[in-house]
Amino acid sequence: MKTFVCMAALALPASALGSEIRFVGTATPIDGGDALYQESHVVTGSCQQGQFNPESHSVEYTRSNEGAFATKDLSYTESALRPTVDFRQPGFSETLDINNRDDETLEIIWQAPSGSTEEATLNVSSSLVADAGFDNFVRQNWKTVVENGESVEFEMVAPTRGDYYGFTLEPASDDRIDADHVVRIRTTSRLLGFLVDPIVLGYNSDGLLTDYLGLTNIRENEDANFTAHIRYDIEAMPECELTP
Repeated sequence: MKTFVCMAALALPASALGSEIRFVGTATPIDGGDALYQESHVVTGSCQQGQFNPESHSVEYTRSNEGAFATKDLSYTESALRPTVDFRQPGFSETLDINNRDDETLEIIWQAPSGSTEEATLNVSSSLVADAGFDNFVRQNWKTVVENGESVEFEMVAPTRGDYYGFTLEPASDDRIDADHVVRIRTTSRLLGFLVDPIVLGYNSDGLLTDYLGLTNIRENEDANFTAHIRYDIEAMPECELTP
């Protein structure tokens, strides 16, 4: 990855260099068609020993005819894999909070479009992943999955169910994704596999997400979320490496 550093930054230790990732995603139907919405992402962090360490992440969801209709804010203070999450989708009166308590428990509060509120507390394990933590999980396992072509098992939080389930991250190929590397996240449960399609992800050679193909967190209606292909345009990269 090419590195561009201003002269003032050269006087700072590597651990103090600030970094930011900016990217914009456009979601379209799986089979093609007009854009459903856009996502504007800003991930801030720092370079520590030459590698990017995420600290916070904000997302604004917009449509051309109505502007912002949903927001998400994440904090990676406790864990890069299990962020604290604050998600708001006012048009459906939906909110989701995932609070990481000292990386020992995750407290989940979901206000559903129906008006009901569901709460759950999950114990944390080292292989538990929540929300956008999947992106950091892929990079942490880059050598195993992308370079060596092996698979890794983990658990993913299903916040609206107040539980977590077993999944596998593995190399993949998909004609719908034009990326340097393609991986897939699929459930290890045969029963759940009939209900949940795999998520397919594209990454460039630097370890930045370029494609997401699967179920999203944005509602199509009160009963279902969009399934979409999100293509990401990278606007800013960190000054250090993303993968080990």
